[in-house]
Amino acid sequence: MERWNVGVLLFDGVALLDVAGPFEVLSRARLEPGVESRHTEDNALFDVFTVAKTTQPVNATGGIVLVPRHSFADAPRIDLLLVPGGFGTRPLLQDSPTIDWIRTTAASARRTASVCTGALLLARAGLLDGRRATTHWGAFGLLTSLAKDVTVDPEARFVDDGVMTSAGVASGMDLALHIVEVLFSRAVADETAHYIEYRRG
Repeated sequence: MERWNVGVLLFDGVALLDVAGPFEVLSRARLEPGVESRHTEDNALFDVFTVAKTTQPVNATGGIVLVPRHSFADAPRIDLLLVPGGFGTRPLLQDSPTIDWIRTTAASARRTASVCTGALLLARAGLLDGRRATTHWGAFGLLTSLAKDVTVDPEARFVDDGVMTSAGVASGMDLALHIVEVLFSRAVADETAHYIEYRRG
């Protein structure tokens, strides 16, 4: 079975759990249940890697330093683009190279998703026009202003309307498990949640 390549965008001010939560879910997903199948990456369903404008370290919220595996220039094929949020999304709304990279990468990816205020960057790239979406509750108004005819769902943990978006921070894990379920089955998603000891809603 061919693995899905998952590119997770990094930037200064990214929310750590927006990255780490979905990263853990997707990187631990297996068709074979149990602990043994997780001892190596041989049976992994996703190859999850980080991407940033350059490979220079970025400062996540709280001061944790993350080192991107790839730059925009050398990133491999991305099947699933995952755009996390954090306070660093606001300056990026005016960063044309990043917005252009998101737009171009989403056009060739099989799926595109965001966590928390990563939805703002998808909206700036024109990817949420005319769709249902959600984001962190503190950014509903800004999301509405950035996308044409977007319908913001204030109650959803995540929304899957062609482009996938999640509510704030920890909701990214629910979205990631939804991705596993859609691509591989409810049973695989439930077993992944059981392995990481996360209770699905």
